[in-house]
Amino acid sequence: MKVLVAVKRVVDYNVKVRVRGDGTDVDISNVKMSMNPFDEIGVEEAVRLKESGGASEVIAVSCGPAQCQETLRTALAIGADRAIHIVTDEELQPLAVAKLLNAIVQEERPGLVILGKQAIDDDANQTGQMLAALGGMPQATFASKLEVGGDKAIVSREVDGGGETLSLKLPAVVTTDLRLNEPRYVTLPNIMKAKKKPLATIEASELGVDMRPRLRTLKVAEPAMRGAGVKVPDVRTLVEKLKTEAKVL
Repeated sequence: MKVLVAVKRVVDYNVKVRVRGDGTDVDISNVKMSMNPFDEIGVEEAVRLKESGGASEVIAVSCGPAQCQETLRTALAIGADRAIHIVTDEELQPLAVAKLLNAIVQEERPGLVILGKQAIDDDANQTGQMLAALGGMPQATFASKLEVGGDKAIVSREVDGGGETLSLKLPAVVTTDLRLNEPRYVTLPNIMKAKKKPLATIEASELGVDMRPRLRTLKVAEPAMRGAGVKVPDVRTLVEKLKTEAKVL
């Protein structure tokens, strides 16, 4: 069984994001970029499936500019067998990414598709669900445990009321939560091996997908600065301020 894993290049989670001076977008010039953490969990889970005999091949896929190949090489270093880079410099929103991934799914015919539940740059949490709808595949989101056997996948997930366990008929789409696993540390020997693994490039225009943005960003702004706190001498004064100034009582 093939396992297809989608990975996205995002601003590293340790970097403090800055807004451009004109307020149109986030400034990513000279900023460290890395693989989306949820996608890294997806790659780790796919590699573990292969190591346990549940999968025969792990394929990493990324959509975007030439720099996405760095992210794909990281996936290869974790343990993916090969990578596919869908090359485009256009703005990609979740629906466009889902369409591009669906085109690859139709060609590769994987038994399982794994995505991060969301990307930390837009927090959209849409691509996995859209891909499942486009491909007519069952889906399980926010997976905290994944077991594959025969033509079925058993997925445990957390919901508002507690836990839920789903049985999916393969092929299926699964999106990862933080509790699914802890990605392994990428060693230097594996980084060197990743350079020799196959990485195919496909122009997005060749896939015949409509990638036009459906949403337009009007303005990006940083959160308002928090005001300084005030010390009060006693509880009576605190209650009075909550009534008159904060108006919460």
